[in-house]
Amino acid sequence: MSQVQTILDYNQKFVADKEYESYITDKFPQKKMVIVTCMDTRLVELLPKAMNLRNGDAKIIKNAGAVISQPFGSVMRSLLVAIYELNAEEVYIIGHTGCGMAALNSDHMINSMKDKGISEDVLSTLENSGIKLKKWLRGFDNEKEGVIRTVEIVKKHPLLPPGVPIHGMLIDSLTGGLELIVDGYNE
Repeated sequence: MSQVQTILDYNQKFVADKEYESYITDKFPQKKMVIVTCMDTRLVELLPKAMNLRNGDAKIIKNAGAVISQPFGSVMRSLLVAIYELNAEEVYIIGHTGCGMAALNSDHMINSMKDKGISEDVLSTLENSGIKLKKWLRGFDNEKEGVIRTVEIVKKHPLLPPGVPIHGMLIDSLTGGLELIVDGYNE
């Protein structure tokens, strides 16, 4: 049986048994917070538990490394939607220990692309179009640096309303311990 079919079979029972009822909420974050965090699998359940979050408490945006690399990209747009349309009043940038983005090697990733069938022509076309893959695929030197850099991008965004606290945290991906790196109330 395929993974897709396994999911669909489980889902059919989930709906039939009305297990969704304990998750019913609305689209507005009850704790008025929006979180940008990493897509790391260790954080799926650990981060909400470590922060005492339940379904409906926060908007959570996930990507590789909890990084905002484009001030006018989709992650920043999602933050602004959460603030202007969904009543979020605080922003949390939460990186984690052992993040793969701290060790991301763009050369290795480009070679992996080639190994999986991306042609040299495609890579050359992108480079010639102004897309610098090595820069675009780079990570950060350490997790704290990644959090601080992203906090600064958000804080300096021209469309961010004044007075919105932007916090930076690092979660231990094993224990769930949180370290405050940037206190948005004191900025």
